Amino acid sequence: MQRPRRRIAAAVPAVAASLLVSLSVSAPAAHAATHNPVVFVHGISSSSSSWDDWTADFKADGYSSAELDEWSYDWSQSNVTTAQQLATEIQSVLARTGASKVDIVAHSMGVLSARYYLKNLGGTSYVDDFVSTAGVNHGTTTASWCSWLYTSCAEMYTGSSFLTSLNSGDETPGSVSYASYWSDCDEALTPDTTAVLGGATNVEVGCISHTDMNNDYGVYEQVRDFIA
Repeated sequence: MQRPRRRIAAAVPAVAASLLVSLSVSAPAAHAATHNPVVFVHGISSSSSSWDDWTADFKADGYSSAELDEWSYDWSQSNVTTAQQLATEIQSVLARTGASKVDIVAHSMGVLSARYYLKNLGGTSYVDDFVSTAGVNHGTTTASWCSWLYTSCAEMYTGSSFLTSLNSGDETPGSVSYASYWSDCDEALTPDTTAVLGGATNVEVGCISHTDMNNDYGVYEQVRDFIA
């Protein structure tokens, strides 16, 4: 009379193990991020809302809200100060998303603080791709209208000590992939080619205004494909 009991007792662990295997196979895996988070850096006299069109486009192409960071800062302050704040923001994004690196997409003067972060604040360890759209990479004489009012504006005037230092040596440091998209009729950049970045993938996109460069859909598609 004991043998049936032994068979039942022996069968229980086997059934339990089978159930555990079945549950582990059928249980859904934790969702893993499929994209690097994108940190958007706006330009002078602007705000994070200048990226609303592209944020909507990225979402339509499969990015989640958590992967898109429209960052705001005080554009009148020194680009050095902004770079320090950007470093803090990027660490926050990495901690929040669990990602190891971000992609930076910057417009106009926003490229200066982002590039300072990459060159001088260890940013190359945390950035995979860097994109400049209508970037004031080598300065512009049109900054004369505000250079006497704002530190940031004085720094982007052609020949400023800030730009001389930023562009000395390697303009595209580290293992980051760099791209610069620029227009041949940019009314804010004098000359237009100031946006060209040594060592980067430089793309002339045709005649698009300065303010439209970071909401133009054709430019967006190129940026999306570059950081993919």
